[in-house]
Amino acid sequence: MGKRRRCYSGIGGQAVLEGIMMKNNTRYSVAVRKPNGEIDVEIGEYAGILGNSKITKLPFIRGIFSFADSLRLGTRCLNHSASFYEEESAEETTADKVLNNVFKDKAESVLMALTTIVAVLFAVGIFMVLPYFISDYLKRFVRNDSLLAIIEGVIRILIFVLYVLLISLMKDIRRVYMYHGAEHKCINCIEKGRELTVENVMRSSKQHRRCGTSFLLFVMLVSVVLFFFIRVDNMALKVGLRILLIPVISGIAYEIIRLAGRSDNWLVRAISAAWLWLQGLTTKEADEGMVEVAIKAVEAVFDWRAYLRENFGYEDGQEQGDPEEEQEQEQRKPEEEQDRNGKQDLEIEDEDEPSFIGSDEIE
Repeated sequence: MGKRRRCYSGIGGQAVLEGIMMKNNTRYSVAVRKPNGEIDVEIGEYAGILGNSKITKLPFIRGIFSFADSLRLGTRCLNHSASFYEEESAEETTADKVLNNVFKDKAESVLMALTTIVAVLFAVGIFMVLPYFISDYLKRFVRNDSLLAIIEGVIRILIFVLYVLLISLMKDIRRVYMYHGAEHKCINCIEKGRELTVENVMRSSKQHRRCGTSFLLFVMLVSVVLFFFIRVDNMALKVGLRILLIPVISGIAYEIIRLAGRSDNWLVRAISAAWLWLQGLTTKEADEGMVEVAIKAVEAVFDWRAYLRENFGYEDGQEQGDPEEEQEQEQRKPEEEQDRNGKQDLEIEDEDEPSFIGSDEIE
């Protein structure tokens, strides 16, 4: 039996605290499981920092704006989900009072902007600057500049992987990873032509080729190549370049992903194994309650029934089963065993049509 065909849906999203954000064109929804067990769904519009400006469509430039838009909208949705779990009895801090007095009604927006800036600075320091200083220290042992550039890149990737592993030990983060898996399962379910039900979503793959984790890996790989060829002697200039070239690296990585998404050769498959392994660290198997939240988020901004009718000839009540996948699911080992042996579902059900557009806001 051949593989079940996949049809691009155009939706994507990300996991938030006890919930999921889904985006379809300019509309987005945030579904959150509240402490009382109810599911809250908020729907909004987000057209991007520059809206539909032509500059956001230019090659290499579009990747920069896509990353910035994802960061901005993602932070907004994450803060919204966190608001349901704030302690009501918590006293207003001095910083809160200052912000409220100075910025009035805009205090929340300013706080969100400051949070984003701090997060970006932290990421730049840990993943871009720190690897350079470590490799610079190794100069006393390694005299070859080309080898040092490669070592710096390897250190950067190792720090990123270690960071992902360490934060996964936190209970809240692990649940975010589970919601991340639920997001992927929903998109895989409808793009394989199945009804968006809890049962169908649960048996869909938790990995997806358009995941933003793939983008982050490519950013690391592109930085290795770029800094291999860019050589300067001044330390301050070296550090400055690693910061200033981040938008350039993001733009290049974005275009490579788009190109790879339209190819299916041995090189793409080899790289796929790496990013699917890394994605396995940031996605966990979701429970049915999480899947219910994900479905609510999808249905708020996406008519999956119309999509199935148009692309798969779907009729209400029609069975959309996949016997081949059901057999694979029965043979699949429990996730706990996968976690122990380090294998995270490297086989993905949609290898026949690689694409990186949509999920986690890579468009």
